[in-house]
Amino acid sequence: MSRVTLLAGAAPLALLALSAPAFAADAAAATAADEATAPAAERTSVGTGQSDVDDIVVTARRRQETAQDVPLAISVVGGDHIDSTGSFNVGRLQQLTPTLQFYSSNPRNTSVNIRGLGAPLGLTNDGIEQGVGIYVDDVYMARVASSTFDFLDVKQIEVLRGPQGTLYGKNTTAGAINITTRQPTFTPEGRAEISVGNLGFMQAKAALSGPLTDTLAARIAVSSTRRDGTILNVATGQKVNEQDNLGIRAQLLFQPSDGVAFTLAGDFSKQNPRCCVQIYARTGSTQRALNRQYAALAASLGYSVPSTNAFDRLTDVDVPLQAKNKIGGVSLRGKIDTGIGTITSITAWRFWDWNPSNDRDFLGLPITTKSNNPSKQNQYTQELRLSGETGRLGYVLGAFGFYQTIRTSGVQQQGAAASKWLIRPSDALSKDPSVLNGLTATNDISLKNTSAAVFGQLTFKVTDAFKIQPGFRVNYDKKVGDYNSVVTNGAGQLVVFKTAAQGGNTAREKAQLAVLAPQQFNVRFSDWNFSYDATASYDVARDIHAYATYAHTFKSGGVNLNGVPADTAGVPILSLATVKPETVNHYEAGIKTQFWDRKATFNVSIFRTEIENYQAQVSNYTVGALRGYLANADKVRTQGVEFDFSARPSERFNVYGNGAYTDATYRKFTNAPCPPELSGGTQNVDANGNLIGTPGAAGTPGAISPLSCDISGQRLPGVSKWSFSYGAEANVPAKLFGTDGQAYLGFDGNYRSSFSSNPSPSAYTWIDGYALSNFRLGYRTDNGFDIYGWVRNAFDVNYYEQLAVASGSTGLIVGQPGDPRTWGVTFKASF
Repeated sequence: MSRVTLLAGAAPLALLALSAPAFAADAAAATAADEATAPAAERTSVGTGQSDVDDIVVTARRRQETAQDVPLAISVVGGDHIDSTGSFNVGRLQQLTPTLQFYSSNPRNTSVNIRGLGAPLGLTNDGIEQGVGIYVDDVYMARVASSTFDFLDVKQIEVLRGPQGTLYGKNTTAGAINITTRQPTFTPEGRAEISVGNLGFMQAKAALSGPLTDTLAARIAVSSTRRDGTILNVATGQKVNEQDNLGIRAQLLFQPSDGVAFTLAGDFSKQNPRCCVQIYARTGSTQRALNRQYAALAASLGYSVPSTNAFDRLTDVDVPLQAKNKIGGVSLRGKIDTGIGTITSITAWRFWDWNPSNDRDFLGLPITTKSNNPSKQNQYTQELRLSGETGRLGYVLGAFGFYQTIRTSGVQQQGAAASKWLIRPSDALSKDPSVLNGLTATNDISLKNTSAAVFGQLTFKVTDAFKIQPGFRVNYDKKVGDYNSVVTNGAGQLVVFKTAAQGGNTAREKAQLAVLAPQQFNVRFSDWNFSYDATASYDVARDIHAYATYAHTFKSGGVNLNGVPADTAGVPILSLATVKPETVNHYEAGIKTQFWDRKATFNVSIFRTEIENYQAQVSNYTVGALRGYLANADKVRTQGVEFDFSARPSERFNVYGNGAYTDATYRKFTNAPCPPELSGGTQNVDANGNLIGTPGAAGTPGAISPLSCDISGQRLPGVSKWSFSYGAEANVPAKLFGTDGQAYLGFDGNYRSSFSSNPSPSAYTWIDGYALSNFRLGYRTDNGFDIYGWVRNAFDVNYYEQLAVASGSTGLIVGQPGDPRTWGVTFKASF
């Protein structure tokens, strides 16, 4: 088998999956077949920080093959590079992979996107699914909250870009994050790592593996991370937005013969930080009357924030914060070699338990005193695959079943300042705190989600150099949801809509119903979908591989479980309770090359993805209801170019860089929620901000302003047009305490240009581009000892991870500052 030697700790090469030499076609097939039947303990490892490492092998297409042979856009991050760069969760991983976007105001309100697609930014709804699949050892993670946990004993991570429906259990239209953990071994081994740093940072990781009998091996790994918060609550003296994570994973490998292996795995992780808060960033004018905008409202209550500079990192929120988060499960994975190929079965159960406490007015004022949505989920998955090859035909055929239950018990409660903040000042009720004080909506939301699919991909080797790979997927989805919101006033009495025959609602009740309205409905959705793709790949030369792909796929339809618009009598409009599936057409072409005697690699890909019926939050006030809801925008498109480069001119130096240009826009979206500068009125506007059907300019202070906006042609949120990651490492021979080793200096950096942080682009929520730089200096030996100091965000760049529009159309913009400069030292040992 062809091999490439990575210098010790040269993890950047693993990052790009570019140092793996391309096999000749027959050799690759033979190697993939051999490794598919090899014991888990004997398979290749990537980015281990040791010399003489085998070719980078990935399982992106559900079979073992080298990264350069895979005809799709893929980035691979080795486990040691994850550790050395401090990328211990998906949020940190985005700094290493330019087209991965991660946004999280708390674990439940998290979006993971690739190339701008995946999940609507800032929209959390139990009734829709994510477009980026997260898999750990072949097990699908239905809740994106799993991405906020620390990686646990990870061997490597593959980030696949583009639709992945014909080879993966759950259909995903934007891409997949395929995480592979280190497996039990029949040779005893252990790893330990301790890091300490400023802000009270302490992280410890350990793993132990070895045989129990000749056919049974075990592995156990633990991880703990703690760090003080980066924001001071001046009202309590407590640091908030802290880290407090604990995880454990145990595995048993039963291998009675070379062709049979079963792995039983269980894991449990919990988070219990004092978190999460976004803080005052700025204000901007809206179309509301001036006395209903932030400055006047705050003055009327005699209030001012602790600082108008978010990078002072101060808040005064008056609600206790918590983000209790538990996730775990059990899986059984079996692989059996047969005469027709390898049969793989993955059976899994997982749970998610979320218990938050938030301050959703973001201020030290009792406006909204509770806004919490505790949620519990159970999911059950079964996947069965057959993979193999005969002659010039290779195949992967599979079936997947998925069942999920979600129960969310939410509450929103208004406080003593709510009347003055939420009721127009000209109304005498705004001066009576008791009108809204204690007004409470208690929500009971449940979902039953069933999905089943058969899928597969064939590989026809037309010649030794030319292959055609068609794939298909037949999918069935069914969702059954229940939504029940009960509203009570401060005296505990029900607040309901009253008909004219009942005497109608009083002015006080109307004011309450304008803030929190009761609603109850049941909704069902079911649909069949057929999707397909085709890839052609050609080995131009031994080290030059080209490919082109077309995919026609879908994202499952959904149901609205955050409430829907209602008529003037408060009756929910059930035609708006379901959401159509997204229809996706994807085009991609690329070339993968190696040169300089295979010491350098350069890959490039171009892509274009078009989505019809894009799932987003819309505003449609033709139904006579003042409420945004989940529905379908007509069309979005993302297109661009990506490149990866890696070079290792000598065993003493390596360098890498990758980047992307991404143009992601709404092609047609005529009923979008308006940005804050156009919010707070009673009419609609066109794409130029002009009122429809009303004379005059929308931007005139005090003018009638829009309820919904046409944002066709505007950029999708969260997507930078330009993004790059880059790094290098150099080492020299050194001796410490009589032991030979290497002293090394490493650098990793990333840059992203400006991006919109609001679903409807706003002048107030654009985040400026920024570059982050990380350094490490250390000493390591060949026997597994490594000590290094590190500094991240070395130049202490002030940047926002996210900006958001506070509810109420007051013009308040809140933000989530990124981490300041952090530094520390890490000790690692392995045997």
